[in-house]
Amino acid sequence: MKMKTVFGVPKELKTDETRVSLTPDCISMLIKDGYEVLVEAGAGTLSGFSDEQYTQSGAKVVENAEKLWDEANVIIKVKEPQKCEYQYFKEDQVIFSYMHLAVEEELTEELLKKKVCAIASESVETANKELPLLRPMSEVAGRLSIQLGANYLESVNGGSGVLLGGVPGVQPGKVVILGGGVVGANAAKVALGMGADVSVLDINSKRLADLDFLFQGQLKTHYCNPYTVKEECKKADILVGAVLLPGRKAPKLVSADVVKEMKKGSFIIDVAIDQGGNIETMDKITTLKNPVFEKYGILHCAVPNLPSLTPRTSSFAYSYAILPYVKEIGKYGALMALRENEPLRAGVNTFRGEVTSESLAETFGLKHTEISLLIGFKVA
Repeated sequence: MKMKTVFGVPKELKTDETRVSLTPDCISMLIKDGYEVLVEAGAGTLSGFSDEQYTQSGAKVVENAEKLWDEANVIIKVKEPQKCEYQYFKEDQVIFSYMHLAVEEELTEELLKKKVCAIASESVETANKELPLLRPMSEVAGRLSIQLGANYLESVNGGSGVLLGGVPGVQPGKVVILGGGVVGANAAKVALGMGADVSVLDINSKRLADLDFLFQGQLKTHYCNPYTVKEECKKADILVGAVLLPGRKAPKLVSADVVKEMKKGSFIIDVAIDQGGNIETMDKITTLKNPVFEKYGILHCAVPNLPSLTPRTSSFAYSYAILPYVKEIGKYGALMALRENEPLRAGVNTFRGEVTSESLAETFGLKHTEISLLIGFKVA
């Protein structure tokens, strides 16, 4: 007989994190299916969802984090647990959130020590290599990167004074995007919509061809190598770092020497910063309240939770994406859900004290154990 599943939605504690993992409408669907959902008081406030809305959805609003973590055996979060939450971890508890453990060694150690089942949203992967839970936040972050960049090009914000779309008779600003994935494509969409001159760099020739077709030749595509990176960066008014390797640290693609050659007052935003970043000079994390620092006369933005700038949109997008997987856990229980659902199984980073992500094990020099060997059967 499977253990009763109790879902818990805690208040996010990471600096400037304003999103919530499950919106009231999604919780009402879980309640309708017969599941119990606990929501910490104030969890949705910064996303525009009141405790009353959660109560009306059928959730039980609890007053403090300790009670929520104690009563729930499946914790649904947006960002990785913070140090003050480690004390709540318990054996066989499921924590389902963006984890980015490749840059979180201490958290990894705690998850292993407490034998937590850590499902990383960014690692949930379908058979055709899509990342369904990373996609919606990548879409938001890609679009915001250009919106933010256009704002910081204004002279009052320390930028070069370039209007991204230009005007008749004056050339538009230049946007250079490293990576043609979901972030890159969405950044390109907004940049082109604003009238910018856009270049995308990638090592995947097919992806470049797909982007050329998608945007009907409106953007320039370049095979990514040190030469093209350097030459395109020198032209950039906005540079977007958007290359992510699932479960691994992001590759450094732009050296400090290249940044020094960029135009003064230009703007760099590193969307891959939560995995270490693509830009060598992004040597500190910034926040939503203070998103930018200057180095070599260039504005740098290194906000790891960029979608929190638009928490209502982002919370809806994340909640709708994660809901089917949450329902699977509720229907079958965590163990059987992992057996039945291959994408969900791919997201497991730690399980009962073992590292089940090969890339994470490589990062920290730990032993890797296939998740299929730990959940009671060998996956074909």
